[in-house]
Amino acid sequence: MTGLPAATFKIKQRGIIAKDFFADIAVFDPNTVKDNSTFDNPFQMPEGIYYVFINGAPVIWEGGCTGALPGRILT
Repeated sequence: MTGLPAATFKIKQRGIIAKDFFADIAVFDPNTVKDNSTFDNPFQMPEGIYYVFINGAPVIWEGGCTGALPGRILT
């Protein structure tokens, strides 16, 4: 899902889970995942997403924000 776009746009060390690559991973339950945001209230946490790792660091842990900000803008 992400390997082809990373290769197409020549984004190095991205797009696959491998040694020395930057991992962005979401762990979710496909049966319960749900977006709770609305146009009137856009900043609502979703349901069913339990863990998110950006560059290998946890930013969502057991459904809550950790406060970590390990991401960066790719150019």
